[in-house]
Amino acid sequence: MWMTLSYACWGISILLALWMLYDWFKVDTTYSEQTLTSSREGELEAVSEKHRI
Repeated sequence: MWMTLSYACWGISILLALWMLYDWFKVDTTYSEQTLTSSREGELEAVSEKHRI
């Protein structure tokens, strides 16, 4: 029973790792580095913030 559960967990771990590699490759080939490293939301928040000292 425990060995079967252990093998199932390893199988799920391998599937998740393969899915992450596939997604990484897909995102890397779909979007440019400029798009992936931009922070438009951060820029909008910085403009709207008002600091009082």
